[in-house]
Amino acid sequence: MSIKGKAYIAGAFEHPTRKAPDKSVAQLHAEVALGALADAGLSKDDVDGYFCAGDAPGTGPLSMLEYMNLKVRHVDSTNIGGSSYIAHVAHAAQAIALGKCNVALITLAGRPRSDGSSTGAAPRRDNPEQPDFLWESLFGMETLNAYAMCAMRHMYEFGTTSEQLAWIKVAASHHAQHNPNAMLRNLVTVDEVLASPVIADPLHRLDSCVVSDGGGALIVTKPEIARSLKRPLVKVMGAGEAVKHQSGGQVDLTYSAAVRSGAIAFEEAGVRPADIKYVSLYDSFTITVLVQLEDLGFCRKGEGGRFVADGNLISGQGRLPFNTDGGGLCNNHPVHRGGMTKVIEAVRQLRGEAHPAVQVPNCDVALAHGTGGLISMRHGGATLIMERE
Repeated sequence: MSIKGKAYIAGAFEHPTRKAPDKSVAQLHAEVALGALADAGLSKDDVDGYFCAGDAPGTGPLSMLEYMNLKVRHVDSTNIGGSSYIAHVAHAAQAIALGKCNVALITLAGRPRSDGSSTGAAPRRDNPEQPDFLWESLFGMETLNAYAMCAMRHMYEFGTTSEQLAWIKVAASHHAQHNPNAMLRNLVTVDEVLASPVIADPLHRLDSCVVSDGGGALIVTKPEIARSLKRPLVKVMGAGEAVKHQSGGQVDLTYSAAVRSGAIAFEEAGVRPADIKYVSLYDSFTITVLVQLEDLGFCRKGEGGRFVADGNLISGQGRLPFNTDGGGLCNNHPVHRGGMTKVIEAVRQLRGEAHPAVQVPNCDVALAHGTGGLISMRHGGATLIMERE
């Protein structure tokens, strides 16, 4: 069964805080939920489906439904890392199409910045019962060196350069300057990215995302409800999800799960990469963006470096604007999980509600993609294609 046109994103809200030492994680979840409901023009009593992932405290949906006093008839706690929330939109559309719920609430929230966490700065703390733990923990795998290996391999295979990767950060900074809530609002140049300290060769500090508290929420509804609300209509057109792992040792660091999830989403939506006016791409590191652009078909494998160079991702300047809120590289990356904010900014673009300086003209089809886990090892990929009606 296709979900094309079976559900609409009626509400979207991004928490304005980037550091919340005075709030609990549950409180942040509740605040973003209220924000998304207000944006949609609905109340908590309208919610009959709830979706959350590994960032939800306690026992996930059991704890959060009680905390928010929600009475629902459908729950989903799929956890595929930072891509979870993009997959949740698809799962909500499936549930709505099957009559399992009419108004689905999806939340993400956390406070790693207040808790003193920084991306990739400490060894992975996997559960010793994980089947991969004993074979990998000895080598000190961290988030930083996991992505650095992908960048180094891409450079070796295709001649990609650090200068080309730096253009991704430059584009993000051009957009973040217009976002009053962004953590990094200063414009940066390619030279400044390259002059920042190397944190894991070949990645520099400015190739990495920020660490932030906060979160976001989405409301997905059946078409009849969406059309009754006084909000621009954002239709779910297609979605795909996939998991990539090491395939019993047949490791290829140059591609991600987006190869499969993107193809599924494009087929269901009935559109091509050339039809997409705006993209929200997971940007834990600059290399993450480059690999996704190739895997989703916006350029051929190995041509990502040339594709992103010279401002091609800057709204109003390049041919494929990306992450016009500043993304994880400059705006926020709550709970080290950026998939939620990718959908939120895509919704803003489709509604025509992005900042005027970065709003894409005639933005009628947008794509959001998330990556959860480590692209050098095992990770999930989720792709969502949306259309303005």
